[in-house]
Amino acid sequence: MTRSFSRGVGPVHGPSLTVGVGASRGVDTGEVLALIDAALAEAGRTRPEVARLATLDTRLDEPALRAAAAELGVPLAGFGAAALALVPVPNPSDRTLAAVGTPGVAEAAALLGAGGGLLVPKRASARATVAVAVEPDLRHHGDAEVGAPGLVDLAVNVRTGTPPRWLRDHLADTLLGLAAYPEQSAARAAVAARHGRPVEEVLLTAGAAEAFVLLARVLTPRRVVVVHPQFTEPEAALRDAGHPVHRVLLTAGDGFRLRPDAVPEDADLVVIGNPTNPTSVLHPAADLTALARPGRTLVVDEAFMDTAPGEPESLAGLRELPGQVVVLRSLTKTWGLAGLRIGYVLGPAALIAGLGAAQPLWPVSTPALAAAEICSTPAAVAEADRAARTCAEHRAHLLKGLAGVPGVRVHGVPAASFVLVELPGAAAVRERLRAAGFAVRRGDTFPGLGPDWLRIAVRDPATTDRFLAALSRLAPGPRA
Repeated sequence: MTRSFSRGVGPVHGPSLTVGVGASRGVDTGEVLALIDAALAEAGRTRPEVARLATLDTRLDEPALRAAAAELGVPLAGFGAAALALVPVPNPSDRTLAAVGTPGVAEAAALLGAGGGLLVPKRASARATVAVAVEPDLRHHGDAEVGAPGLVDLAVNVRTGTPPRWLRDHLADTLLGLAAYPEQSAARAAVAARHGRPVEEVLLTAGAAEAFVLLARVLTPRRVVVVHPQFTEPEAALRDAGHPVHRVLLTAGDGFRLRPDAVPEDADLVVIGNPTNPTSVLHPAADLTALARPGRTLVVDEAFMDTAPGEPESLAGLRELPGQVVVLRSLTKTWGLAGLRIGYVLGPAALIAGLGAAQPLWPVSTPALAAAEICSTPAAVAEADRAARTCAEHRAHLLKGLAGVPGVRVHGVPAASFVLVELPGAAAVRERLRAAGFAVRRGDTFPGLGPDWLRIAVRDPATTDRFLAALSRLAPGPRA
């Protein structure tokens, strides 16, 4: 089942804590506040760092909880028992389950509200329980995992052995023309032809990251929804631009699949990845188009779509959907161009013009434009598809090996150039793997995940086998 909830989130560097509270009817405000202060002190945190209180939705009218939230100057958020029951908690209670329908209130509400991990276990008084969770670091990315020399890189999802020689040579040839200002016409036309769209519906950007920033600055939504776990830059950009963000969390128990009805009907900006980073799940196009409607801007991040053979669920060529449907693409992953910064946006001409007006002059360099043009040719698209099919074979090899490692679980059906795994003590395993020469991506900085998650890039079978041997030695096995 999809975990859906609505909550406003402040600036990236503002208050970052959610305090989950479970309370009996008639609890005293002083008791709740004393318990909150004790939990914050144990976590080494203070009241100004609290972004919200969270509790069971049937307790939103409890005077002590409303008064505590007012005292702290934060909103009080409520979650249904069914949503809370989906959240694994360290201290489940059969008594609480029987009473309210979930084995944990304080811990589950804190985890749901923050999207990150618990700082301290729940604390209890006579009539209340409290737990504290922290927002994940939205600015942490896979490249931060590969700092030391000699590490085998399984943390960054860029295809190895790239850029190919023909692309390197083509980019080198552009250096002779760097005295001239960049001119986009040929590159835009090539991208438009690649997706069967008019050139007015194409905007070239300095990577997909610039596109997220442009959308956040140009759009004026009333209610923003970001579907998580997913790439964190869209939410970070929206929050930096002052937009409160409401999250819909997809769950491991449901294979991280999208349920369109989990997205609030009044959301007028919805952001989702497909295939989604870090879950590697490829959502059916029908589920995504079900989110499109008049008055809504639907943003689909397809940065990894070209890692799926045939791109079967892409919306890049669909132009007649209701509302504004925006597709973002990147040339970084398949072609190894992270340092060049080239991506593009596909969408309605009027919106594309507005986004373009927000760009500085000459936003994309001459070499990047050359890359966009040549990588959009039929020959390059065919090569990318061959690479995607090879990646699928290598991914199957990785998945088969992971199935033999005790304690490792893969949820859903991976379809991209990486795999998300759950295993006990993943944070410690990541450090041990690093000492053994392998860098993998931590999962706890993605909203909706926690310290027991790792993202692993798909590599050739020989590299994968070396990694699997190390993981088998270093993983602790299943919890008792």
